[in-house]
Amino acid sequence: MEQIYNETKYLMKKYGITANKKLGQNFLIDEEVIQTIADTGELSNKDLVIEIGPGLGTLTQKLLQKAGKVICIELDDRMLNVLKERFFLYKNFEIINQDILKVDLQKLIDENKKEGYENVKIIANLPYYITTPIIMKLLEEKLSIHSITVMIQKEVADRLTAIPGKKDTGAITYTVYYYAEAEKILTVPNTSFIPEPEVESEVIKLNIRKEPPVKVKDEEKMFNIIKIAFMQRRKTLLNAISNSNIGITKEKIELVLQELGINPQIRGEALTLEQFAKITDKIYK
Repeated sequence: MEQIYNETKYLMKKYGITANKKLGQNFLIDEEVIQTIADTGELSNKDLVIEIGPGLGTLTQKLLQKAGKVICIELDDRMLNVLKERFFLYKNFEIINQDILKVDLQKLIDENKKEGYENVKIIANLPYYITTPIIMKLLEEKLSIHSITVMIQKEVADRLTAIPGKKDTGAITYTVYYYAEAEKILTVPNTSFIPEPEVESEVIKLNIRKEPPVKVKDEEKMFNIIKIAFMQRRKTLLNAISNSNIGITKEKIELVLQELGINPQIRGEALTLEQFAKITDKIYK
C-alpha cells in the first residue's frame, strides 16, 4: 500500500490535484484491492474495457496490462493531463472527457467492436453519489456487454446483490436481478483510500444475463409497478398501487392479487420478481 500511497501523493502534488468532494473522489491506494478488481474482470487481450472515472489511473494501469484496449471516460478535466502523460506509451489506451450519463455507450461499443474484440467489460471505482444512475444506465440500455465490475458503497452493494423478496431489497434490486447475476467480491475498508470516505466499500460483479429470469409482457410496466411499491414501501402493495396514478381501481388490483394467491396486505418488498411479473401481466391483460 505504501508504494501506491506515495505514488498517489506524488501525482496529486505534481499536478496540483486535490480530491473533489462534489465528484465523490476518493483515490484508491490499496494494491490488493486494485489487483482484485482487475482479476475479477477476467481480462484477456480479446477484451475491450470501458473504465468509468479512472481518476489518477491507478487501476487503469492494471487494466492496460491485461485488456486488448481500455477506454477511460473521465469527467474531471484536471485528470486528463495526468492520464495522457502517464499512459502516453500505451497503444491500447483511449480517453474520453465526458459525463458517463451523456455518453452513447452502444455507439462507442459498436465502433470499437469492429476492431475484433470479443467481449466488452465495464470496470470502475464509482463515485458514491451517482452509483445508482450509472448502474441503471448500464443495465437499462441493454448494452452489448459481458460484465460490470465496480467498487461502490457497501450499503448500496447490499441492495444491488440482494435476492428480490429477501433482506436489503430496494427497487433497484429487481432491476439488477432481471438483467444480471450479481455477486459480492470483496469488502474494502475506508483506509484503502485517500481521503478516507466515511463508509466501507464493496467490490461487486454483475454478469449480464443472456435471458431474463422471468417472462413478462411489458417489462417497462413491471418496473413501474415495482417502483410504485417501493416509493410507498410502508404501505401494503394493494394501497401503494391503488394510490398511484396508473388508472387501475383498488377493486381490480385486489381481485388480481386474490387470483394469484397473494395476500393484499403484503408489502412490495416481500414479493419475488416472478410475482411482480405475474401481477403486471394480469393488471394489463
